[in-house]
Amino acid sequence: MHLLALLAFVPYCWTWWAIPVVLLGNCLFGSLGVNLGYHRLLTHRALKVPGWLEKSLVTLGICSLEGPPLKWVCTHRMHHQHGDDEAHDPHSPVGHFFWGHMGWTMAEDPRLKTGRTFEKYVPDLMMDPFQKWLHKRNRWLKLYLAHVGVIAALGLVIGALTGDTLRGLVLALVWGLFVRTVYVWHITWFVNSAAHRWGYRNYTTGDQSTNCWWVAVLTNGEGWHNNHHAAPRAASHGHKWYELDLTYTAVRVFEKLGWATDVVPVKVASYKQADGGG
Repeated sequence: MHLLALLAFVPYCWTWWAIPVVLLGNCLFGSLGVNLGYHRLLTHRALKVPGWLEKSLVTLGICSLEGPPLKWVCTHRMHHQHGDDEAHDPHSPVGHFFWGHMGWTMAEDPRLKTGRTFEKYVPDLMMDPFQKWLHKRNRWLKLYLAHVGVIAALGLVIGALTGDTLRGLVLALVWGLFVRTVYVWHITWFVNSAAHRWGYRNYTTGDQSTNCWWVAVLTNGEGWHNNHHAAPRAASHGHKWYELDLTYTAVRVFEKLGWATDVVPVKVASYKQADGGG
């Protein structure tokens, strides 16, 4: 995928609408799919939504190709339990930044090869009919491939309308799939790496999580990571007025539409003391 994304540097593959397509793709598949669907909804149950909306958000998350929902949620819950413990945190950057950023995705964690781990960390999802359906016969991967087909079809249609069918297909795949996927991957991984290395801390937590403003900008709110570790179930990751969290804005919109209920407020555990961050 990284090699295919390099096609963006070929002049034939450039167009003025390429960057907006990537940013829109991040909002749709990254912010709504990964941030809201995989993270705040499935992992932390920061809100409740109707079944059709949960299925839609999880499907958008699948289209980011960050792995099946059960594995993603299991890994993240392990991270919260063992934050920055090099022996047990699946992706701590304490020892090596590269490992925390993407090295961990290139190695198999033996814990994730046993049913016992999933029974411990994601028993709720293992009982969920939709999750069972997704993971049986790798249907989640088939959904991903179906979305690739949709993007290719859109490219063909746009190409036909503009008089160059082949170029329309190429542009759609390069920017709507390859570049967008790599972009969403890396900004998601920056939460694991940069937001455990650089930034400020509003709270003293048992890990090295930080609030990294530029990661928050790129990820539409996920970079306020120290806040998140201090209040993992809170739907909002921005705790101060200047900590903009556009993913939480989407939650508020869903709430106004009557699609989101039981939105978990910010409530930091009393034993976590502010240490003058900000």
